[in-house]
Amino acid sequence: MTIYPDRLSPRQDDVYNALMDAHEGLSEAESHALNARLILLMANQIGDLGVLRDLLTTARGYSHD
Repeated sequence: MTIYPDRLSPRQDDVYNALMDAHEGLSEAESHALNARLILLMANQIGDLGVLRDLLTTARGYSHD
């Protein structure tokens, strides 16, 4: 499966800002809960377990560096 490096251009900054705005004023626990709900909603939109597994593998492979 191809995982596209950037399908948000030229709006990637807007996407990032929307994510940060959604977390504004939340505690760490509330922020984690929001992320979990968002992931589940996005997984539902994707709807393909194979694609989801590929995305999870790719995301896990990213470094913190």
